[in-house]
Amino acid sequence: MENKKIGMVQIGVGNWGKNLLRNFYNHPQVDLKTVCDVNEETLARVKRDYPDVEVTSRFDDVFKADNFDAAVVATQADMHYEISKRLLETGKHVFVEKPMTLDLDHSKELVELSKKNDKILMVGHILEYHPAFVKVKEMIDAGELGDIYYIYTSRVNLGIVRQNENSLWSFAPHDISIILMLIGMEPTRVISTGKSFLQKDIEDVVFTTLHFGDKKMAHMHVSWLDPHKIRKVTVVGSKKMVVVDDMESAEKIRIYDKGVNFTGHYSHYGEYLSLRIGGIEIPYIKNQEPLKLECQKFVDAVNTNVPPSSDGEDGLRVVRVLTAAQESLKKGGVPIEINQK
Repeated sequence: MENKKIGMVQIGVGNWGKNLLRNFYNHPQVDLKTVCDVNEETLARVKRDYPDVEVTSRFDDVFKADNFDAAVVATQADMHYEISKRLLETGKHVFVEKPMTLDLDHSKELVELSKKNDKILMVGHILEYHPAFVKVKEMIDAGELGDIYYIYTSRVNLGIVRQNENSLWSFAPHDISIILMLIGMEPTRVISTGKSFLQKDIEDVVFTTLHFGDKKMAHMHVSWLDPHKIRKVTVVGSKKMVVVDDMESAEKIRIYDKGVNFTGHYSHYGEYLSLRIGGIEIPYIKNQEPLKLECQKFVDAVNTNVPPSSDGEDGLRVVRVLTAAQESLKKGGVPIEINQK
């Protein structure tokens, strides 16, 4: 397949889907055949901007076609499962936006189906391909930060208010995927609290804490009801600390040579702990569009049939955490143990 273009279709071209469409349409190894969306105005715009692409509002037109190898699913989240399942059943590779599904059993089913049919199932965990986070992961693996103590994230803005999913399911998949990538393990327990202000039973703001088996922890703050637009991740290690601010146009990473040294001897408590206040490093990160890199990974995966880092198993891990967090949220912040099976 490396020497021919990948026949591809896309289902869903909403706020984020239009960016996926732009990237895949312009990819030299992709032949975008058909775009499907239930909104006729959206289809008219697609036909205007991409006149050589077929458009349809009927899902069955896509499922019955035999002129494509892979599909992009960028519909609203509650439709991910049914569409992805039908595509995998017909032997297609699938890229599905986050969250993979809204139900843990459905996610498990998609993973098993992709394995059974030997097809790529990739989830849109875009931050795993973001050059800034790739750099931080390299630093962690090289031991530059020391032992990771904790991570905290903030993903808030005054933005699009969803009606079929709360802010946890809408925003937190990004942060969960990157936390699991950086820490390199799954959490054992989750505590989540939040409130619904604008719509009944759809939380606008959620605070979630993850606990890991070796004392590591992570905390996430997500909201679409906030005066600030913040996309920030802080990683605190025993040697150094790192802040990734995705709202910065150029200097996205700051590395702080700060920490606490244990002297091993003291005459009083203050001498036992010694603060280390070093400099701040701002490494050069090549300016690349994370979405373009993510789309390339899907193309590579289809060509080689080698799963990407954000494969179905990765999507399943994220949905597992989301499911436990949702249970804790509905029970008023009761700690929920996460079954990693």
